[in-house]
Amino acid sequence: MTGASATLTGLIFVGVSINLNKILSIPSLPDRGLESLILLLNILIVSAHSLIPAQSVEAVGIKFISIGGITWLILLYLDIRIWRNTPKQYKRHSRQNIVFSQLAILPYILSGIMVLYEGPAGIYWIIPGITISFIKAIIDAWVLLVEIHR
Repeated sequence: MTGASATLTGLIFVGVSINLNKILSIPSLPDRGLESLILLLNILIVSAHSLIPAQSVEAVGIKFISIGGITWLILLYLDIRIWRNTPKQYKRHSRQNIVFSQLAILPYILSGIMVLYEGPAGIYWIIPGITISFIKAIIDAWVLLVEIHR
């Protein structure tokens, strides 16, 4: 997960650098690109912290809640900005993007809570978060690389 998230982060940077002028001309796209980078960075940080040997279950739960909570606040802020900067005719797409980004991050927080209260089995809740985060980042990379030219 760590390597995949780092690779996709590089792809987002390439997409943004290739299409920088076009991305900057559409008010909501810079924040959407930043959301993807943050989701991928979240995967990277959570995965790296999960590799630390001999840590307690409580430490894992607290890390998942902390990292997920901080990321959720950042995404919420960016989602609000994206919503405000989206023209009326694209609000439906913006709403879908917001739901998708929230669905991507909430399993991290839920996983942390489940790890604290249910033990190590709660870690399995991290998988939907990672999966949805990857899917959203790939969709955003597609938008930044290809759809922007339509």
